[in-house]
Amino acid sequence: MTLAAASLAHAPALRIDKFLWFVRLANSRSNAQAMAERGIMRLNGRRVERAHSPVRIGDLITLAQENRVRVVRVLALPHRRGPAQEAQGCYEDLTLGNTMPPDRAGPY
Repeated sequence: MTLAAASLAHAPALRIDKFLWFVRLANSRSNAQAMAERGIMRLNGRRVERAHSPVRIGDLITLAQENRVRVVRVLALPHRRGPAQEAQGCYEDLTLGNTMPPDRAGPY
């Protein structure tokens, strides 16, 4: 194991179900657990099948939400489920076509 890999193994982490719930990408923790266990998301390109998969700063999470695929990069690990503005500061939304706010998007 290289020094870089060893330092990543000990970096702060948070369970993926708690992360999704804390940053409001899931409306309940049990819903986040179910999403992980159904295998409908990926963490850094690998399929997630367990709710206890660790999420670290810099990770990419790909998940199906409603009728689209959403890609987010983890910027910070939250300590609680706070207000929406605080939650949105913990990730960067990299989803294609997500450049305009919904209220400004045109009909085409």
